[in-house]
Amino acid sequence: MPSVASRAFWKTIANVMALEMKPINVGLLGIGTVGGGTYTVLTRNEAEITRRAGRPIRISVVAEQNLELARRVTAGKVRITDDAFSVVTDPGVDIVVELIGGCGVAKELVLKAIENGKHVVTANKALLAKHGNEIFAAAQRKGVMVAFEAAVAGGIPIIKALREGLTANRIQWIAGIINGTTNFILSEMRDKGLPFADVLKEAQRLGYAEADPTFDIEGIDAAHKLTIMAAIAFGIPMQFDKVHIEGISRLEADDIKYAEQLGYRIKLLGITKRRADGIELRVHPTLIPTRRLIANVEGAMNAVLVQGDAVGATLYYGKGAGAEPTASAVIADLVDVTRMHTADPEHRVPHLAFQPDAMANIPILPTAEIETSYYLRLRVEDKPGVLADITRVLADQDISIDAMIQREPGDGEEQTDIIMLTHLTREKRIDAAIAKIESLPVVKKKVIRLRLEELDK
Repeated sequence: MPSVASRAFWKTIANVMALEMKPINVGLLGIGTVGGGTYTVLTRNEAEITRRAGRPIRISVVAEQNLELARRVTAGKVRITDDAFSVVTDPGVDIVVELIGGCGVAKELVLKAIENGKHVVTANKALLAKHGNEIFAAAQRKGVMVAFEAAVAGGIPIIKALREGLTANRIQWIAGIINGTTNFILSEMRDKGLPFADVLKEAQRLGYAEADPTFDIEGIDAAHKLTIMAAIAFGIPMQFDKVHIEGISRLEADDIKYAEQLGYRIKLLGITKRRADGIELRVHPTLIPTRRLIANVEGAMNAVLVQGDAVGATLYYGKGAGAEPTASAVIADLVDVTRMHTADPEHRVPHLAFQPDAMANIPILPTAEIETSYYLRLRVEDKPGVLADITRVLADQDISIDAMIQREPGDGEEQTDIIMLTHLTREKRIDAAIAKIESLPVVKKKVIRLRLEELDK
């Protein structure tokens, strides 16, 4: 007859097996584009996802203001409510998936879910970039997980790569095309030679750009995503307010054409670099050599280039938005949370890769201290001595010229463009040089300045 200890052992095993096959119940907040995609993929691939997770993952309740939309997407197979707060306090819900967006009610719901012991999966990059420090601290206190793969670059698993795959590396820098709308616009401007305003209208017609495209075209969306990646790469708090942000709305077709002539393409990049004196954190249009793989990422696609000291450069490419690509990332998080649902919180992967008590207070460098190369376009009088005056100003700031082209003026034209590429220098030096150049009588317009990154080491 089995001993008491033996019976207890097998009872424990049976309980564990029963727990493993009990479905994880998910409360879905928002069933718009990404929410609908999440429901569709989770239902379609249920068997495959269960095999990977070890137990079924089921959406048991959907909170959505548009009840008719929710009924149509779910075919009436799950409980539907217009009260999201009832979901985050529901004892039967194990994981809350927040796909509402914004930083108002979404923040309240996420914090309430955490307070009630729920794990959270979110695609809300703005919420995390602005309030991530508070949210992660709350989750740490309650011993729950906040997963956010879908918040950066849609279906590309860049968060997992930074947080787990590259954990042996000292990350040196990241450069990413992390907004599909702006990449589509820049690709079209280059291919068709059209001005920004015309291409933006086409992007809106095709659904790549919102009716109000400000967050995309002014670089804010990319800055949210860069803030999250920098925190994971360097073990620093979220610091969205310290990102230098420039968009593409003032970019001219002429500069795209001149960049091509010099062997470069212009992309809106999110860039973060580790330097001896601090961290660079910036979003802006950037010249990249055409021979780089990332320079050839076209249309609405995303790509992130990561440089680690051990692995070297790694490139992550794919769809950065859309219903099912983003749903792919949401469900990957659901599987991860399900696998670790009963694990000791101390043995889970930290939210920002580094242990919470080991986060570093490394300064974010001011824009004046950025180190990069520059593209300068000057509109000048077509007369002798102009180039000498300009190069003298640059030499006074210890700025050396790497390449230059001068447009031949047309018949009767008295002005021309000079385009220069500089070697590596600090932003404050280029600012000082531009101020002096613009004061020269022969310079007829404001200097166009773009940053240039070789991305080779």
